[in-house]
Amino acid sequence: MAAELLKVSAVDPDKNIMAYAADLIRRGQVVGVPTDTFYGLAADPFNLAAIEEIYQVKGRPEDRALPVLVSSIEQAMTLGRDLPPLFLTLAQKFWPGALTLLVDASELLPLKITANKGRAALRWPGSAVVVALIDQLGTPVTGTSANISGHPSCSNADDLMMQLGDRLPLILDAGETGALLSSTIVDLSNGEWRIVREGLVSEQEIQSAINR
Repeated sequence: MAAELLKVSAVDPDKNIMAYAADLIRRGQVVGVPTDTFYGLAADPFNLAAIEEIYQVKGRPEDRALPVLVSSIEQAMTLGRDLPPLFLTLAQKFWPGALTLLVDASELLPLKITANKGRAALRWPGSAVVVALIDQLGTPVTGTSANISGHPSCSNADDLMMQLGDRLPLILDAGETGALLSSTIVDLSNGEWRIVREGLVSEQEIQSAINR
């Protein structure tokens, strides 16, 4: 059966729709949502069955971790362990926005979501829809791209419906995100940083923020 498609405002999403989506997530479902880059798959990052469902929906190898989306720096800090000073430097400069920070995971996160590596990929997206969803839930959500593994990421709900419409109960449609690039992923470890994937935030921007 095809996913239910509900239109939402990208800047002021309807609270009733967000409560409906949050209820599905609480029940272990996976929901397609717009972010500030591409559409993503939102689920409860603390629910092992929901995490497994994402891997099944995407056909994603389980040796690849799932990103987690938050709605504040403070929320992110509960999910990381022994965070280096660079974490706050970069989070305060680029969040909310298209920068994912890879850090040691705290014991709050299931090892499964880190692909058994103990590292958490955290991001506070500049997306009113995602933030409203997190606020409804009171917890972070997963934020992996909403596409079949190896296929193009989706910048609109129509493309998402074509790829995963028969595998999801609900897709929130906020129109075209306009994204051409994913978030940049920066690995913070041993007091150093390195770019794992360069996206919307450039290496030069990161270097400038660190050197200030």
